[in-house]
Amino acid sequence: MAKPQAILGISGLYHDSAAALLCDGQIVAAAQEERFTRKKHDFRMPVNAIAYCLREANLTVQQLDYVVFYEKPLLKFDRLLETWFAYAPHGFRQFLMGIPQWLNEKLHIPREIDKALGTPFQGKYIFTEHHESHAASAFFPSPYEEAAIVTMDGVGEWTTASIGVGRGNRIELKYELRFPHSLGLLYSAFTYFTGFKVNSGEYKLMGLAPYGKPIYRDLILEHLLDLKEDGSFRLNMEYFTYCYTDVMVGEQFAALFGGPRRRPESPVTQREMDIAASIQSVTEEIMLRMVRFAHQQTGMRNLVLAGGVALNCVGNGRILREGPFENLWIQPAAGDAGGALGAALFVHYQLLGHERTADNRRDLQAGSLLGPYFAAADIRGFLDAAGAVYTYFDEEDALLETLAGDIERGKVIGWFQGRMEFGPRALGSRSIIGDARDEQMQSRMNLKIKFRESFRPFAPSVLRDRAADYFELDPRRESPYMLLVAPVQESQRIACNGQEEGLSGIDLLKVKRSRIPGVTHVDYSARIQTVDAERHGRYYRLLERFKQKTDCPLVINTSFNIRGEPIVCTPEDAYRCFLSTHMDVLVLENFVLYKDRQPEISRKEVESYMAQFELD
Repeated sequence: MAKPQAILGISGLYHDSAAALLCDGQIVAAAQEERFTRKKHDFRMPVNAIAYCLREANLTVQQLDYVVFYEKPLLKFDRLLETWFAYAPHGFRQFLMGIPQWLNEKLHIPREIDKALGTPFQGKYIFTEHHESHAASAFFPSPYEEAAIVTMDGVGEWTTASIGVGRGNRIELKYELRFPHSLGLLYSAFTYFTGFKVNSGEYKLMGLAPYGKPIYRDLILEHLLDLKEDGSFRLNMEYFTYCYTDVMVGEQFAALFGGPRRRPESPVTQREMDIAASIQSVTEEIMLRMVRFAHQQTGMRNLVLAGGVALNCVGNGRILREGPFENLWIQPAAGDAGGALGAALFVHYQLLGHERTADNRRDLQAGSLLGPYFAAADIRGFLDAAGAVYTYFDEEDALLETLAGDIERGKVIGWFQGRMEFGPRALGSRSIIGDARDEQMQSRMNLKIKFRESFRPFAPSVLRDRAADYFELDPRRESPYMLLVAPVQESQRIACNGQEEGLSGIDLLKVKRSRIPGVTHVDYSARIQTVDAERHGRYYRLLERFKQKTDCPLVINTSFNIRGEPIVCTPEDAYRCFLSTHMDVLVLENFVLYKDRQPEISRKEVESYMAQFELD
């Protein structure tokens, strides 16, 4: 039997390192390094993710044909040098801090990859451009034969956003926005100013926005950027300091918004909520203008998105509802991690010229369930060694009947099954689930299980064929990757009858707004995951069983982790997280554990577990 052509894609050294492996064009495996090291957003060379991908494909390093890095370090270094010199002497400190790492590591990527592989690679190294990698990750796995492509992020080498087209086995990027003018960096500046951590707290800013009013929108558009009709813009760099310091904004920015940035971990005030609503509104406007321009220039019916900004699911929902495109597909690992996959796909199709056949019914990403799977023998061996008390179910039917009943009775379940997700969302393989009808479930899961801010919303996993009954989502549409926000249907809403009078900010959470309050945000929206039998297997069957019991076809789905921790990867990760939180039930494939039957765990052990994760 002939050896498959094997291409390993790698991202890292800057943010969210990952590895992805193609064999004869098929996506065999992909994973982020953070899942193995337990360091959130781990940017180091993805040693463990590479090893996993090779294991999954049963290949050695010597059997790889190509190793591809997701961007061009020399171009990136050129941008950094030019920026440092342009802002001299202000950027001198950044220059002194950055130069050693570049000279010792980042300009020697093949050498660093050889170290990660554990042996010198004898095949060919290839470097793609950052936004080429994003564009390839968006188009090549999509279900479309041709599509417009839009990528938006912080910055790659020089590019911060691009517009192009994909046809068959080729992509072409035609327009770009260049550093320092960046939608991703603009949003990150506001993330920083509102007291959240840049490159990980942006989704908190998006979650905070519905609690405020966009009262600063005009101020932002008047002072901070010059926005054009095509979605391009120039930032007023007098207000931003990220080019020459390690903070995002300076005193002028603070003066514009009436005072200094919020201190991290301090109470969130109405000002932060209004700022979040304002920058979210501006971001959505820019996204809409960009995609309208892409449609005008390409005339395509289909649109694909990637880059970190494509994780802004509120903006994505507006693009789907208000934009000119008939169809939309978004790369599930839209950030830098997905660049590893895009780089490998770019080589397979664009450089090697392999034929690509699109399937209009289904994308080629296998539900983004591309990470490790753990067999029953491995799970049993771990549980026995840990002294865990568990029940093993031989029959899936009995397992699902038990768990659906537990959810109905208000129990919170850690759900671990199948292959781990690739990308930032838990999609039913490494999830914490609960009953969305329970009024107390959101605050309980936030405060006692996730240990995070009470304002953070949860997403519903809903049976695909029932999604339109609960959300304003076209029945022909799907959202398997939890990347779209849609309004809750009027038929599911509950009239407030003046209960909101005098309430503002976080207090708005006290009002029950729908029959599924656990997943209904204060603006009557929800971030939806549609679940189908082909992609989601047992998770789909669990929702079916819960629907049979309750006539409710959805549950709360949030990622299986605590605040500051990456999503769990192994049974050991899941067990430790389960013991250290107020989760009631843990499901590891066919093994079910109940918290009240487990050995006692001391407060010291809980604190030790949580202390290893940096709060973000």
